[in-house]
Amino acid sequence: MDAMDRDILLALAGDGRLSAGALGRQFGLSQPAMWRRIKRLQDAGVLKGRRLRLNSAAVGFGVTVFLGIKLATKGRVSLEDFERAITAIPEVQSVDHVLGLYDYRLRVVARDLADFERVLRRRIMTLPGVGDIESNVLLSEERRMGPI
Repeated sequence: MDAMDRDILLALAGDGRLSAGALGRQFGLSQPAMWRRIKRLQDAGVLKGRRLRLNSAAVGFGVTVFLGIKLATKGRVSLEDFERAITAIPEVQSVDHVLGLYDYRLRVVARDLADFERVLRRRIMTLPGVGDIESNVLLSEERRMGPI
């Protein structure tokens, strides 16, 4: 990966919708040459995708909550059961297996706090192996700036 690849990644981090043609014009490369660079970054696993991020509030989900979940039981089967069950809940936008106080960090969206409570009580707290849960309600979201 060279300096231009890093600059391309920064440009895509700012706007993942940029086409290879638009990026090529920005960096003085033809569209096919830029596409080859992007493809190489994807094949190397550096660029994992170009997703659109929805504005949750604009589509009816006014509350975002980050959950820290500590499993009561641990082991390969417990982890797999929990991961399979948690990914089936549509309000759960992301699941990260982490080290530290909690085993998992989740991003959950809901229409409002009452809806979040329903999701928490009826869906998340009933999952296999769930022990301690810590909730952090998102107050505002800032765009991440800086290095990739």
